[in-house]
Amino acid sequence: MMGIPEENNPVAREIAQALLDGFNKHYSLFRACSARAKTFFETGDWQAMQQAIRDRIQFYDDRVQETILRLRHEFHAELLDDDIWAQTKFNYIGLLTNHRQPELAETFFNSVFCRVLHRDYFNNDFIFVRPAISTEYIEADPPTYRSYYPAELGLLATIRRIVKSFGWQRPFAHLSRDLLHVLRMAKAFHGGTWPKAEANFQIQVLNSAFYRNKTAYVFGRVLNGGQVWPFAIPVRHDAGGRLYLDTV
Repeated sequence: MMGIPEENNPVAREIAQALLDGFNKHYSLFRACSARAKTFFETGDWQAMQQAIRDRIQFYDDRVQETILRLRHEFHAELLDDDIWAQTKFNYIGLLTNHRQPELAETFFNSVFCRVLHRDYFNNDFIFVRPAISTEYIEADPPTYRSYYPAELGLLATIRRIVKSFGWQRPFAHLSRDLLHVLRMAKAFHGGTWPKAEANFQIQVLNSAFYRNKTAYVFGRVLNGGQVWPFAIPVRHDAGGRLYLDTV
């Protein structure tokens, strides 16, 4: 197990910052691209939406390669010894202490490190095998997911609030009808009888919809006691250009 380095080389600190700069740039571009995908979904610009999705997938590899080139150019990364990499990881952990997306940033570190050295480091101390920063009390900006408590408003009003929270400007054709259909499908999933609501009964929904082809997917999960039920609600355009909820 890797301990705390006895010395802290300033080069290691600079490499750690360069790695985090690369991740922050990726995450910023990813969020901007996701916002554009939402706009294209609402306007029905399917060609632009598909391009935005392709760009979003490519962003990660582009930023990893960009960061690798920077490390090679500025620090001759492929020639650095193990001590420098150990110190780099130690400094990187320090930079993530107050970061909003530490686990994603750790994955980015692994991607760059393994491509720089072209060696099998997947089981050693120089990459992140398990999270170094606890995310239990971290509040992402914006939050990764939102929690809703049906005991406050009832199931129907809660699901309506969830759908409205995505802020789509295009109107729904028959939202009340769709919501009732979602509830019927959910009840049927449970054999026609709602399970008893436990003290922790809540619905957690990812903050952003996932856009694919001509559909926006609302992903979430229901927590009730020790049970967890994931779900996805597709949102599509009807023939008249209005929105509707498809099968949950």
